Amino acid sequence: MTGQEIDPSVRQELMSLPKTLAEDVARNLVMVAQLLDEDPERAYAYSRVALRLASRVAAVREAAGFASYATERYAEALAEFRTTRRMTGTVDLWPVMADCERGLGRPERALEMAGAPEVHKLDKAGQVEMRLVAAGARQDLGQAEAAVVTLQSSELAANAIHPWTARLRYAYADALLAVGRESEAREWFAKAVEADHNGTTDASDRLAQLDGVAFVDAFDGEEEDDESVEKAAHDDVAVEVIDDGLTDEVLVDEDTDEDEDEDDSSDSAGTSVPSDAPEDADDAEDADDAEGADDADDADDADDAEDEDDAEDADDAKDADNADDAKDADDEEDGESSVPSSFLDSPFRAPEHPEREDD
Repeated sequence: MTGQEIDPSVRQELMSLPKTLAEDVARNLVMVAQLLDEDPERAYAYSRVALRLASRVAAVREAAGFASYATERYAEALAEFRTTRRMTGTVDLWPVMADCERGLGRPERALEMAGAPEVHKLDKAGQVEMRLVAAGARQDLGQAEAAVVTLQSSELAANAIHPWTARLRYAYADALLAVGRESEAREWFAKAVEADHNGTTDASDRLAQLDGVAFVDAFDGEEEDDESVEKAAHDDVAVEVIDDGLTDEVLVDEDTDEDEDEDDSSDSAGTSVPSDAPEDADDAEDADDAEGADDADDADDADDAEDEDDAEDADDAKDADNADDAKDADDEEDGESSVPSSFLDSPFRAPEHPEREDD
């Protein structure tokens, strides 16, 4: 973007500035024109830069006025348009100045401007714009029938298509709908659709609304189906996890039961009584003494084994505690050493240029 894209008439006005300054102003004005519809706030920012650089150029004041108007800063817009009118002596901005009065909550003032002599100096497009503003002011005052009458004109009845035809027909259809004349409103919405080749109005949507047609976004339905499938899959996975948990629990119980049965069988085998008992009393006494001695030795061995097991368990517990403490210390050190950080990109700023005081 070099600034050469600007309108030749505006470039002619900028020739009164030094070359470098004129190029800077031209680039800012091009950005205002490009962003006015899609991003009015950024267009407003560029217009303020151009205004600081060349406030005595009428084209700059006009661009600043339209940027303020697009962002609903009606007081600023009205001031810029009045300044432009004084600098140029033209009445081309008269309709938009009247609409600023409406935006400031002064519809009566807008109606006064609609009847002023300046209106007769406007071209056909300007007169249609003035008629649209006057009809809007009537609606602001609650005079719906008067708004319908205001829009009735030769321009509305003409079959020829002009840049303002679609907007005029649309406004008339909307005024008819406000007074309950729905069938006529539908007819004029259809005529507005025929004239609206660039899609400047939503006449087609209003017409479909009157016909009872409802539009459904197919992408929304697909997203809902995807969410349902994903939810069902998630539920299936949850059920499988629960089933696996129950299966593992049953297997653990079975293993525990088998271990208990083996322990019982081993205990019963260790305490079994010999089948061949001694026949005489002496042999029985000797056998009892031997058995008592064996039992005592077994008890001593069991006690020693239990003591050894207790000592080993104590050592294992102590080692486990030491390991847990060491792990906790490592976790704390890791937590203290990891510090998240993030960096944000700088927000958009309108280009800044050194201000120049005009003579």
